[in-house]
Amino acid sequence: MVAALTPILIAIASLALRLINLSTPKGFVFDEVYYVDGARDFLKYGVEVNANLPEFIVHPPVGKWMIAIGIKIFGDNEFGWRFATAIVGVLLILLFARFVHVLFFSPLLTALAALLMALDGMVLVHSRTALLDLFLTFFVLLAVYFWYRQRHWYAGVAIGLAIGTKWSALYFLVAIGLISIYRVFTSYSGRALLKPTLLKILQYGVIPISVYFTTWSGWLLSDRGWDRNWSSNVLKSWWHYHAEMLNFHTSLTTKHSYQANPWSWMIMGRPTSFFYDSPQSCSSKNCAQEVLAIGTPILWWLGTIAVVVVFGFWFRSIAIRKFDKTINIVVLGICAGYLPWFLLQQRTVFTFYAVIFEPFMLLAILYCIKLLLDKAKTPEVSIGIVSTLIVLVFLNFIYFLPLFTGQVINYSEWIKMMWLPSWI
Repeated sequence: MVAALTPILIAIASLALRLINLSTPKGFVFDEVYYVDGARDFLKYGVEVNANLPEFIVHPPVGKWMIAIGIKIFGDNEFGWRFATAIVGVLLILLFARFVHVLFFSPLLTALAALLMALDGMVLVHSRTALLDLFLTFFVLLAVYFWYRQRHWYAGVAIGLAIGTKWSALYFLVAIGLISIYRVFTSYSGRALLKPTLLKILQYGVIPISVYFTTWSGWLLSDRGWDRNWSSNVLKSWWHYHAEMLNFHTSLTTKHSYQANPWSWMIMGRPTSFFYDSPQSCSSKNCAQEVLAIGTPILWWLGTIAVVVVFGFWFRSIAIRKFDKTINIVVLGICAGYLPWFLLQQRTVFTFYAVIFEPFMLLAILYCIKLLLDKAKTPEVSIGIVSTLIVLVFLNFIYFLPLFTGQVINYSEWIKMMWLPSWI
């Protein structure tokens, strides 16, 4: 009973950690300036504008509509801007715990799933910042969860909402769609192929596209949207808009001081500083206040090792043609959420994009923990190792908490937290 309640208790504690001082820092943090402005416009006009002129935007509407809900409830202030991401951050913990429960049917691993997600700094920073990536992560994980449970209609809706948040969810749609079609063709033949094939096309073609199209209702129904009247045919105008968005994303090569090559993401080689200030409100002459979008270092370093181990098992499973469902989920998530970024070496990208595949990295850790506990000849030693690692992750999380929550600290303390020169 206690184990079953643990994820809920962890979620409650995480909610408090997200809502307390959610208005700190004051003002816009990193790209909040774009997404909060978009949310304001949605509430007022149903479409994004710049003063009285149409505004060209490069991300779909769903995430900004969710930010708008918080503003509608709590007002146009820092708390209102960030409320939706705080709630989704807690829901992500519960969803991940539920997924792990379905995979392993282990109260211990389910509790550890909630705990590890709650102890990650990158998820916490995203949960306290009005950006789009946490919404993206939640909808993607929800889609993969429904897909795994064979609830394909729900999965189609969830992945449509994910794409309606950020286009990078398209890689997940391609992955689960192709796997679904492959399973049909390996399970049926002849005329029996027709019905299940059409069904999968509906579930992972028509449904996601329809949901995505619907998320643009504000632009479609307004005459104020950017290039809304580019053609007398609204669909042509909509397609033209998307061509311009694609051109923006593929040609974004502007240098940024915190851009980071995907090779460095998992080891936190160059985390993104969302906010930095030197206020005069601490016990020394020199103070620092930073929001650093960095994953809890020990957790991500362990995750890097775990992903390598799981991929090793995956290649072995191919050789012996004996597959493990959990390994396959990890590989799917890493391949769809991480590997595509390596093809965009010239594009300006950031470490905080890694949050989309974090649930699958954590799943790799949990898989390795299960192996360690199940295969050990001396259970006491295995339990001791796992317990020690969890304690280290917890202490590491507490140590970096001021950087996750934007607390004002002495500059000397801040310098001690800069473990690598590339973090400054």
